[in-house]
Amino acid sequence: MTAAYFVRAFTMQPHPEGGYFAETYRSSETIPQSALPDRFTGSRTFGTAIYFLLESHHVSALHRIQADEIWHFYAGGPLEVFVISPAGELNVIRLGSNIDQGDVFQAVVPAGCWFGSKPADGSAFSLVGCTVAPGFDFADFEMAEQDTLLQAYPQHREVIEKLSKPPGPQAV
Repeated sequence: MTAAYFVRAFTMQPHPEGGYFAETYRSSETIPQSALPDRFTGSRTFGTAIYFLLESHHVSALHRIQADEIWHFYAGGPLEVFVISPAGELNVIRLGSNIDQGDVFQAVVPAGCWFGSKPADGSAFSLVGCTVAPGFDFADFEMAEQDTLLQAYPQHREVIEKLSKPPGPQAV
């Protein structure tokens, strides 16, 4: 099966951070803002889930959200998820099916961490799932500004430059 097959089969749409996605679940129940930590600006659903697909030429640009995000591997080649903690620690998670090579089927990106991903070298595409609780809301989504991250985490320049765009007008 190819990336195009999954994009069609799941009616995936382009995602703002790169690649394609299809929301597969959004809880019908909500948590009131008063019951959530202060970092949330409103009520949120109990949870959400998506399919997320990156092809070899895609990256998921560095971003962060206000809730933990659980990543699940489904198909294709391995996906590398780069996570920078608020303290500046870099963790590279390799989602995939080759457990003997250190791949994992699922991993958690903690709330407030900067993270981005790309298919591992040699992967034509990676199909994964992302589950968020409380549920994902674009109000909780922050795309990284390359200059700001480079200033805060200069030791991770290579990752930041690979997974973010420089400031200013972008070529079309």
